[in-house]
Amino acid sequence: MLKNIIKTALLSLFVFASVSFAAGKGYKDLSATQPTQDPAKVEVIEFFWYGCPHCYQFEPALDEWKANLPENVTFIRQPAVFSAVWAKHAKAYFTAEVLGVVDKVHADFFLDIQVKKQKLTSEEDLAEFFVAHGVDKAAFHDAYNSFIVDTKMRQAKTMGPRYGITGVPAIVVNGKYLVNGKTAGSHGGMIKVMNELIAQESK
Repeated sequence: MLKNIIKTALLSLFVFASVSFAAGKGYKDLSATQPTQDPAKVEVIEFFWYGCPHCYQFEPALDEWKANLPENVTFIRQPAVFSAVWAKHAKAYFTAEVLGVVDKVHADFFLDIQVKKQKLTSEEDLAEFFVAHGVDKAAFHDAYNSFIVDTKMRQAKTMGPRYGITGVPAIVVNGKYLVNGKTAGSHGGMIKVMNELIAQESK
């Protein structure tokens, strides 16, 4: 009995030490620095999935953060693709991007999946969703089945492995640093570490 208690105590101490260490640094160095779209700016990429409750919970803090972005920071949303369902949602995002309606549908897409428990995986279900947000149905189908969306999908499948992403939400700062709930300790911690890294990379 005493031996089990000691083992449990040691395990708890190990976990606490691991969390404290991760929280102390707040980020993980990528094994290889990745190129950014504009070397003159600090690039911040958010990897997410509409079916992820943690991503949904992170959105309010991220929206508030985005509202006060410095001019030298570029923010990029990047749907992660780790399964067929994730791919369906990623394709919906890229379709919205091509149609220029991301700001109009992004929050509601999260809401419909996370709160209303809609699957939104079939082309017809997605068409109805987009039409309800003012998109012409034919325009939706054209964009959904377009070459550019197909290209974005093929690129998206390589992005997770390229940046060492194993879960979401995850943030990559300037192609060098990975920030997530595990490294930063919380969603608020992620924002704090992101700001610190942006300040560091802006020098």
